[in-house]
Amino acid sequence: MDYLPISMLNQLEYCQRRFWLMFVLGEMEVNAAVLDGTLRHERAHTAGHEREGDKEIRRRVYVYSNALRVAGFIDVLEQIDRQLVPIEYKRGRMGRWLNDHIQLCAQALCLEERLSEPPSAAGKAGENLRVAPYGYIFYFGNRRREQVEFTARLREQTHASVARAFALLEAGKMPPPTEKRAKCRDCSLEPICLPREVSQLVN
Repeated sequence: MDYLPISMLNQLEYCQRRFWLMFVLGEMEVNAAVLDGTLRHERAHTAGHEREGDKEIRRRVYVYSNALRVAGFIDVLEQIDRQLVPIEYKRGRMGRWLNDHIQLCAQALCLEERLSEPPSAAGKAGENLRVAPYGYIFYFGNRRREQVEFTARLREQTHASVARAFALLEAGKMPPPTEKRAKCRDCSLEPICLPREVSQLVN
């Protein structure tokens, strides 16, 4: 495996076992919440380019990082005054975990790496584009954009998340169930993961 899908960082930060089940074993349980999120994402996931006043909007933009070895799609990329702002769309509302933030930050890191290349390679000759120091996560639950600052701390956490993902894959062993059982309650893979049953067998 050469490059890790950026979306898998979200799964990893939510739960390492969920990441393993989805990425390594290819498990996916489509419940009502998953289906609802998929349907709400349809417009954002349709590639396209449009303009609203002085704002350019690109949908489903492919980005990658050779340094981090991650690749994926930005739901929406807005450009205002040569500044690029990545936007991720999510079902529900902002939770207590940082998984959405790290996914968005990884997208920004990919953008920064692409823009740092020579103009002929990046395809941005004469534009002098730069990535904004923030991005947004649009939550359908409250229909609001939550601003996420790409702080030094969040960047460090994102780099650490990528490193942890590759370390888990290299180790080749499924992680145990998370001890934060509140996550299990909202997880579509709970019937496949069986966290309580597995924990009882181990103990």
